[in-house]
Amino acid sequence: MRTLVVIPARLEAVRLPHKPLRLLAGAPLIVRVWERVTAMNLADLCVVATDEQSVADAVRAAGGECVLTSHAHTTGTERVAEVAAMPQFADYDTIVNVQGDEPFIGPAAIKGAADLVSSHKFTLATAASPASWDIGANPHVVKVVIGDDGQALYFSRASIPFVRDHDAVGSREIGMLQHIGVYAYTRPALSQWVSLPAHALENTERLEQLRPLAAGMPIGVAIADETPATGIDTEDDLSRANARWQEFIAGR
Repeated sequence: MRTLVVIPARLEAVRLPHKPLRLLAGAPLIVRVWERVTAMNLADLCVVATDEQSVADAVRAAGGECVLTSHAHTTGTERVAEVAAMPQFADYDTIVNVQGDEPFIGPAAIKGAADLVSSHKFTLATAASPASWDIGANPHVVKVVIGDDGQALYFSRASIPFVRDHDAVGSREIGMLQHIGVYAYTRPALSQWVSLPAHALENTERLEQLRPLAAGMPIGVAIADETPATGIDTEDDLSRANARWQEFIAGR
């Protein structure tokens, strides 16, 4: 099975305007993410999908492949679905969506999600990483809880699970899982996802993965045993990312 990675990017971020073009160690953020994913050699092809010519120009100047898409999309998955439907990408079986603001994402997350789909265990998959409980109160960090079958039970910006009684049997065995911004889909599952209407849970939490979950579509979760990736959503996030970059590159 052939794998296509699509990195959706848009300029309309509210908290960090023009986010894909903001500089991380001297290069646009979207270019750093594309470089990171491409260097992993986990996919047959990696492309950026955007609705802005300036983003496409930046990616192409760095040697990457970029596809221009509609301005009408409200989620990254909708943008990925448009790319997957293009004739030139028709022979890719597993489609992977890597968010364009996660330059520190690890290979275990991408490979884990893709493997769950390409092995036919799930038609939709994502990834998560064990994290400390102090992320619970941070609404910018998405959490996920999973069942014994490896399926996602719920995603939230709130602290889940909530430990009511720290002395209860088993409470110390449950860890918090931080969701990682990667999704893998079969073609039919991707088409079904974007055909669904937006759900109230999705609109409330501002989490697109709650749309298929609420519709009863199983989402497998690969547990990546690596430091949770840190997305870039604010000016402070970007400053921390620039401070961390050289150490990160040296340790790869």
